[in-house]
Amino acid sequence: MPGDRSQAADLTRTLGRRLADAVEADAAVSRRAVLGGLGLAGAGALGLAGQGRASNDHGSGADEHGNFGAVGAYESTDFDPHAFLREFNTGFETTESVPNQRVYERDDGDGGTERVREFDFVASLRPIEIAPGVSFPAWTYNGQVPGPTLRATEGDVIRVNFANGQRHAHTIHPHLKNLNPAMDGIPQNGPGLVDQGDAFTYEWKAQPAGLHFYHCHSLPLKEHIHRGLYGAMIVDPDPDRVGRKPREYVNYQGPIDAAYRADLVERAELRNHEYRADELDEQVMVMNGFDTNFDGDNEVYAVNTRAFAYGVAETDGYGSWSAGETIRPIRIDRAERQRLYLLNVIEFDPINSLHTHSQFFDYYDHGTTLYPTHKTVDTVMQCQAQRGILELDYGDHDPGLYMFHAHQSEFAELGWMSFFEVT
Repeated sequence: MPGDRSQAADLTRTLGRRLADAVEADAAVSRRAVLGGLGLAGAGALGLAGQGRASNDHGSGADEHGNFGAVGAYESTDFDPHAFLREFNTGFETTESVPNQRVYERDDGDGGTERVREFDFVASLRPIEIAPGVSFPAWTYNGQVPGPTLRATEGDVIRVNFANGQRHAHTIHPHLKNLNPAMDGIPQNGPGLVDQGDAFTYEWKAQPAGLHFYHCHSLPLKEHIHRGLYGAMIVDPDPDRVGRKPREYVNYQGPIDAAYRADLVERAELRNHEYRADELDEQVMVMNGFDTNFDGDNEVYAVNTRAFAYGVAETDGYGSWSAGETIRPIRIDRAERQRLYLLNVIEFDPINSLHTHSQFFDYYDHGTTLYPTHKTVDTVMQCQAQRGILELDYGDHDPGLYMFHAHQSEFAELGWMSFFEVT
């Protein structure tokens, strides 16, 4: 067994160096050339450790297939995908990703007051590490990809002071119910494009409740999204409003009695960070990809930017594995329910997906309802900008590793493969 581990680790490093060199130095490399040239095991050399190339000789013990492992360690410490999972910018506390944020009340112009959550954003060019030793020239909000996750309660005002420090003109477009076209963040409305050195303040009403998306809407749109100008916004349901207008939160036309209403209010409280959301382990997962040679095909796939960041550092393929400092599974407590905020921002591919091994989940499309739109499923498919909330529970599972990944198998082999470590 020790020899197997050493051999797998050596091959992992060798394949990793080959692919990293190809991605960085060879403008002609494509994801399919990578898959064909390195074989199934080496196809994930950005994060899959396999023993040898794919072969038709399945009877030979000298050529084994398909161990999931990771390549080396990430060198850069300027982005931590494990910290990103559970970082929510609400305005109440500063974070490394949004050092300037605050919450305050102001006159709503109609005889009352409204609560404002204010955030400072800066667009900049920054190289980011998308696989160990592989850098990508990203366009970023606040120096990271994905951009910071914003969180508010339904009815709040989200105010973003946006400054463009990058040479291309940019905007911020919200996937919210926005009543003012000047705040839509597109070239044709309001301030239009925000040029380098210029700034603009966007204001959006936080509505409807759910998981939402923001991104640059400059042309060419595919480049501005692909290069990294996007992020997630979470609008928590207001339990008081749910009690008053329950039908807006369900796909149900039957009678609503007191018990039904009370159940909806409780569900809203469990979804709201100012009430009881901390009773679940909440995580943000943004599915993205990177076209490293700009040929219109992604070579690297990930959740939260770094390929195989939630994988294992080493594996011998026989159940023995170890975690690393920068590559390790997501540790979860089986006594807690899990809530995943899943957003697909993939460019150049029509769909993406998430599949959980050995477990099923409830799925809330867009997060706009308080009862699941799909119940007891183990795979969900999303087009670009589609998003949803997953709730799952490992309470009756044995401790150990449980894989989850894209069920476009090519994506999994090129970076979008992860594990929960249930404890």
